[in-house]
Amino acid sequence: MADGAVLGTAFDAIGFDLDGVVYRGPVAVPGAPEAINELRRQGARLGYVTNNAQRAPRLIAEQLMSFGIECSADDIVTSAQATAHLMSDELSPGAEILIVGSSALGDEIAAVGLKPTFVRSDETAAIIVGFEPGLTWDKLNDACYAVQAGAKYYACNDDLTRPTDKGIAVGTGAILLAMRQALNLDPTMGGKPARPLLDEARRRLGARRPLFVGDRLDTDIEGASKAGWASLFVLSGAHDLFDLLAAPPAQRPDYLAADVTGLLEPARAAVAVKDGWQCGKALARAAFDLVVAVDGPCETASQQLDAWWAVANLAWQWADKGVTVDIQHLGLSATGSQLGR
Repeated sequence: MADGAVLGTAFDAIGFDLDGVVYRGPVAVPGAPEAINELRRQGARLGYVTNNAQRAPRLIAEQLMSFGIECSADDIVTSAQATAHLMSDELSPGAEILIVGSSALGDEIAAVGLKPTFVRSDETAAIIVGFEPGLTWDKLNDACYAVQAGAKYYACNDDLTRPTDKGIAVGTGAILLAMRQALNLDPTMGGKPARPLLDEARRRLGARRPLFVGDRLDTDIEGASKAGWASLFVLSGAHDLFDLLAAPPAQRPDYLAADVTGLLEPARAAVAVKDGWQCGKALARAAFDLVVAVDGPCETASQQLDAWWAVANLAWQWADKGVTVDIQHLGLSATGSQLGR
């Protein structure tokens, strides 16, 4: 990427996670609609890629349009769609599928030629689990009984949490953890970090060099890595900068920004130097006792993020040697709300 080049224009397509990136529940992330529309105005190909299997693409598009974002249902790719296509490749046409989720999930199963049902029977060939607030213990137990009787086991995602306007809520992954106690088995997954969802998004976008924007390291960033996408980690959702420093290699993003408005700015780049890692005017170095210190201005939000990006690269370098550095006394802001706009 050339010096000074705007990050969002360096790729042939951009995929956005939704929860925690574009919106939090019913509320748009500040600045996200305006940034997305500006990227579209500049000619970027955009797609919206969500692990949330509860709602139909049409309803998601309507929510985005209510924020002023120009889009259509065809721009939305859900884990329900990706998992349904995966199942259609592996199961016989017309096979009966027990839906452990929403009616919208059932619609996606029907759309690929399988037979959705909400009642277990002797004909149940597979189950699919997706998020639905109305799920009961009886429904989860029925799903476990179906798998124990030989049904194949699929799930749309395993996100443990969901960012909302009220705080962090329980996600589908927590449901799967409960089911694991009965089954001692993990499902075949269609959503991130498994590849099917991002592979489907790349196909729709016709992308050769795409960028994925996410707020979760264990789903968005790891999923992008597995599917061959570059990744931008933003601080507007579930994970924070301390999570970033502790990220294993598969969950380390290529870029860091406070939120999606960072796509309209030059990429933040860290480089290894003699004494540590440098980003902008910030130099992160580890002293003899492995206590990290940062030299350089850290007054603005952008300068703070430069410092954190330098620290992250330093921490990863040491972590790959089996050593944990001490960052307790950095004195830097560490949350998206403090570093965002």
